[in-house]
Amino acid sequence: MVKGRILAESLRPGAALAVPGLELTRVSRVNVAAPAAGQPPVWTLLDVAAPVERVEELAAALSAALAADGGWYADLRSGAEHVVVYAGRIFRYEVGDAAGREEAVAYGRSVGVPQSQLDWGP
Repeated sequence: MVKGRILAESLRPGAALAVPGLELTRVSRVNVAAPAAGQPPVWTLLDVAAPVERVEELAAALSAALAADGGWYADLRSGAEHVVVYAGRIFRYEVGDAAGREEAVAYGRSVGVPQSQLDWGP
């Protein structure tokens, strides 16, 4: 299975995320201590899972659905692979690959993601 978290607020208006086998496993709401400019102070977390063979389809669908402004991303794990998705850009690297992670983090900084939000695991 591929598992990840999507913030409902990160989806652009009019976007739809339709991936066969995509399951919603948990919904929660959290207060955000330091949202970026344009981000709301309360987020809706959507924990999702999908069959591993859908990871590329899910990443592409997310990349098309995420808002380009506001410093948004989603991250997914599929076994030993980490997939970090921004609007129009997808990064894939093996868990523990510091250079691959840094490339995804650097891109996040360049599109306005605050350092405090670039906190996904290795």
